[in-house]
Amino acid sequence: MDELTPIYDVTKKDLAKGRNLKIAAWSAPVVLAGLPAVIFLFLTVVFGTTPPVAATFFFLGLILTIIGFVTGLAFSGYFAYRYSNWSKEMRERIAADGIKAGEIDWFRNEMKTSEKRALHEAERSDPLLADAYRETLASRLTATRIIKSSKRELLLARRRETKLKYLKSQNAERFLEEVKGDIDKLSSINGEAKEMLVEAESRLQMIEAAATRGTNLANAELALERLSARTAELPLALEAARMQEEIRKELETGDYKLDELTAGEQAETDESSEREPQSRSNV
Repeated sequence: MDELTPIYDVTKKDLAKGRNLKIAAWSAPVVLAGLPAVIFLFLTVVFGTTPPVAATFFFLGLILTIIGFVTGLAFSGYFAYRYSNWSKEMRERIAADGIKAGEIDWFRNEMKTSEKRALHEAERSDPLLADAYRETLASRLTATRIIKSSKRELLLARRRETKLKYLKSQNAERFLEEVKGDIDKLSSINGEAKEMLVEAESRLQMIEAAATRGTNLANAELALERLSARTAELPLALEAARMQEEIRKELETGDYKLDELTAGEQAETDESSEREPQSRSNV
């Protein structure tokens, strides 16, 4: 436990192996089913001069195509299983000396949905925040893996301690002391990993909050500015409407007074017209 774990770097040979396994898993059903289908289709076109011969080639090709497809599915499952084991082995080797920021893509299946979403938003909005988030996320993934492995090793050590307590041999006491020392070391590692996990999760929350201030807060400020502009325009609109209403009322009042004045003048004219015949008759 005192020796440092050698650093493991992913080589091109490792990547080529994983890429070939993935290609084989996807292409096996297509190749094993497509090859007999193409061959017997060619034979049917070239040598199927009579209906019996053409039907024979057709049904034989159909049967071999189905067999090839089923066989391809079996090979696909085999290659997929090997690819899964290869991915697991690669993750264990990479995580042996601590997960780095550039290696978190290997551990996406261990990331939470919220972390994937936050990382995507940070990469889209601010590359510097994205780098900090990737570094902190690598620390969180490392701490989580250390906690799980130390718990497993701690459980095994305690089982060995329990078994050694029932042994009646001369070396049992010495082995028991060694196991107790291992338990203390594993407990210390587990405690430090938990502290590291809490710190990493706190930093992730801080980075997510900073990213939110850079995007959602900006949108909120823009919305508030638009709202303030509309609020400032609202009194002007109300004042304009009020003035229009007053002008309309004044116009209506003026029209009413004009109608009254016209009616009064018409009444005076009618009254003077009635007085003239009466004055002539008196003369």
